[in-house]
Amino acid sequence: MARFQVPPPFRGPTAGEAEVEVAGATVRECIEAADARHPGFRAQLLTPSGEPHRFIRFSLNGRVLVGAALDRAVGPDDEVAILANIAGG
Repeated sequence: MARFQVPPPFRGPTAGEAEVEVAGATVRECIEAADARHPGFRAQLLTPSGEPHRFIRFSLNGRVLVGAALDRAVGPDDEVAILANIAGG
């Protein structure tokens, strides 16, 4: 199973878990699998239309994903991480 790394601001639905093991063939499927076990997880990351929220990005095995990140293939030994861009004024 792939591992989803969850930074502290996103651990509410996971009850504090920093890592969630998920089964999925793509980043999107991994998010859906995590949400099935931890309701509310998906809503933190994706809009109702299924796109990443404005300040959310993902990495796969330490490489930042660009473009169609949610459709990127994920293997059973891969690690997906949430990257929250920080905005300020």
